[in-house]
Amino acid sequence: MRSLHDHLGLASFGKRQEPDLCDPDQAAGLLLGKSWEELGTVGAAEWGALFGPFGEDGEPIPYDELPLVVAVRDDRPAHANFEIRSADGARHRVEASAFPIQTTHGSRGAIAVFWPADPNDSWG
Repeated sequence: MRSLHDHLGLASFGKRQEPDLCDPDQAAGLLLGKSWEELGTVGAAEWGALFGPFGEDGEPIPYDELPLVVAVRDDRPAHANFEIRSADGARHRVEASAFPIQTTHGSRGAIAVFWPADPNDSWG
């Protein structure tokens, strides 16, 4: 899955059905302030503590409501607009779309792409 989202040209994350882990690509690393090599594969609890995401009220968005999770769990595309926090504490409003994928070997997961909701927001 990493080779797919490394070539998209958008910030993206991959998620396998099991275990409950998320793999960011290089563009996502620019936004987050941590490269994939620094961050590695991250579990949901650690991810939320480091980066969010947060709703318009500033509260964390429940894990089960995230587009990437919905795409894997419900086997359907999902979209949302929310804030994430980079490693330096800066907050960025993003749009995110996720869609389910299945390999020819039968493994399932999803990929989410995201971009700045504000076109003037610079990620690096």
